[in-house]
Amino acid sequence: MWDMQPFALPDFYVLHPARINPHLERARAHTRAWARSMGMLDETRDPGTPDIWDGAALEAMDYALLCAYTHPDCDADELDLVTDWYVWVFYFDDHFLEVFKKTRDREGAKRYLERLDAFMPLEPGAPASEPTNAVERGLADLWARTAPAMSPAWAERFAESTRHLLHSSLWELSNIDEGRLPNPVEYVEMRRKVGGAPWSAGLVEHACRAEVPARVAGTRPLRVLRDTFSDAVHFRNDIFSYQRETESEGEVNNCVLVLEHFLDVPAQRAADIVNDLVTSRMQQFENTTVTELPPLFEEHALTPPERAAVLAHVKGLQDWQSGGHEWHMRSSRYMNKGATAVLGGPTGLGTAAARLPGLLRAARTLRPHVPHQRVGPTAVTEFPLPYPEHVSPHQARARRNCVDWCGAMGMYDVPPRVPHPIWDAETLEGFAFEICSAVINPDASTDELDLATQWLAWGTYGDDYLPAVFLRDRDLAGAKVFHARMPLFMPLDCGPTPPPRDPVERGLADLWRRTAAPLPPGARAEFRAAVENMTEAWVWEVANHVQQRVPDPVDYIEMRRRTFGSEMIMELGRIGRRDTLPAALFGTRAMEALQHAAMDYAWLFNDRVSHQKEIEFEGELHNGILVFQRFLECGTPEATRIAADLMEVRRREFERIAAEELPAAAADLELDARERAALDDYVNELRDWMNGIIKWHRDTSRYREPELLRRYRPSPPAGLGASALAGVPGLSRRPPG
Repeated sequence: MWDMQPFALPDFYVLHPARINPHLERARAHTRAWARSMGMLDETRDPGTPDIWDGAALEAMDYALLCAYTHPDCDADELDLVTDWYVWVFYFDDHFLEVFKKTRDREGAKRYLERLDAFMPLEPGAPASEPTNAVERGLADLWARTAPAMSPAWAERFAESTRHLLHSSLWELSNIDEGRLPNPVEYVEMRRKVGGAPWSAGLVEHACRAEVPARVAGTRPLRVLRDTFSDAVHFRNDIFSYQRETESEGEVNNCVLVLEHFLDVPAQRAADIVNDLVTSRMQQFENTTVTELPPLFEEHALTPPERAAVLAHVKGLQDWQSGGHEWHMRSSRYMNKGATAVLGGPTGLGTAAARLPGLLRAARTLRPHVPHQRVGPTAVTEFPLPYPEHVSPHQARARRNCVDWCGAMGMYDVPPRVPHPIWDAETLEGFAFEICSAVINPDASTDELDLATQWLAWGTYGDDYLPAVFLRDRDLAGAKVFHARMPLFMPLDCGPTPPPRDPVERGLADLWRRTAAPLPPGARAEFRAAVENMTEAWVWEVANHVQQRVPDPVDYIEMRRRTFGSEMIMELGRIGRRDTLPAALFGTRAMEALQHAAMDYAWLFNDRVSHQKEIEFEGELHNGILVFQRFLECGTPEATRIAADLMEVRRREFERIAAEELPAAAADLELDARERAALDDYVNELRDWMNGIIKWHRDTSRYREPELLRRYRPSPPAGLGASALAGVPGLSRRPPG
């Protein structure tokens, strides 16, 4: 199709050989007839519909081949159904491109997408709307043939992923209309929805007749399996479709293009990095399957049939990865000159050498990390505040009360299983959490500022407590029990709590009583979920330490928002807005993207400032500088620059969303003048939050080398400076904590 390719295809990591369904030819014949009957081909298209496909184009793209590769074991009827779904979704994509993307018709696109929800009724026997075009006609037919075979819970999940797939096309349209390249983090988040691989994962459940039990479908292991599957599928597709999208379609939503511009590298280097992302996501998939599914089965007491269903789903996702790769190397839709197909090659024990180049490249990510490397002090005074500063007049009182409160909760005592206190009063004085809360909450009352400051202290103590207690003997089970007890101290009815075992539980019980009592039940549940997400993320860190595994970059970014406590702090900020802002606003893509941009700005700054503390003194694996350094195979200065660039593009994205997307969301929800004013106040509160993070990191002693030496290293012998002991074995740090 193309004479010159912009880059050579990289060596792909394909662990499982592709197989093909024996009912391929029947599916080809069936889907040609089905597409024609739905009006998708030239000879049957609806009046006024542009030229999208003809019969030859459909045959050349060969979606039946895609489905035969990705669903090798299903029966003939199921293969026909799955193939029809993929014909429909690719037709939708090409139709949307011609009708709305090329014409920049955003309003028409919104009306068009809103109608499609009506063709996925969740209530059996609900009246159906009359289809007016091929997309509506196809969706109505497919839904009627698909949903009845599965549970209502599956139908709801599948309808949601289909809705995301359809409605996120508006985000792509906005980027094209503005000529705006998304930043890498924004792109990864939206690509899952736009690309539709979560939707594909749902179809895998249907094709395998292996529905994931509803009680574990939302757990982290199953979520990670879906996300890693989705990312690997989408990033691989971006490599193969780069030439078509950039040269023929004017597309800007492609991961190779995004990294090419963000990292300022040639297309070949960007494609190789995207291929490394494919590899890292597939390795995360494998790691989750092996290390997280067996404990999940026991913790939720899944029955043997339920366990078999989850494992069949995993196998189906693996088949999809291998089959999807094989199809990309053969389809006329993609750039695949020079690609080597492996279908029909050697299989079985000892034959992985047929895929050796990709496997060798993948092995680089498994190299061990050497902890406690000297990285030197971090200068923090060079970072200006991004917004005008506002400070609470009650800061000094909050400082005194926080020091007293931490003592009353037992945070200066020696906790169980640790030979020394994790904090002392001098440490807490230097941490100065009131600096952060006084900027985040400049208009708070004295009691409100006390509460906010103590929440910050509690979260930071908990973050220090877990590794100090549970990493000493790699006690992952103990860390999980610690997390499982957290809800006991956050009763939704604000009733009694059990006796606390440690300062974390004691502090949480006190803070919950003072915070949750004035809240309505729904708000309490949302706030408790945010706290649980944070403590679960701390357990994730312990699990990575047990494996000595530096996290995958995508997984790290998403989990870092939780380990940093961002969700919890933002839920605290919402407490005062619940009477003035509708809950539906916080469910919009615009609000989610705004909050994520602010979260990323904050934790990226924390990772830059805490780099020496975490890498040199604590032997930490969870720091963005380290994650970027290892993944991109670059030095610390380059990784630090990338973190700084990402931090700034996330802040600019925050401002763009506040200026463009939030007003549009407010208009869609028909917010009145009072609600719009409250929305403006909330956005300003997020700006204060980012300001508070910067100011606190500049002023706290927590990350300064003298405090780090005092906390983590013994006093040096007389006449020997502390810096001379930086790399001396046995003196690099005292026990964890």
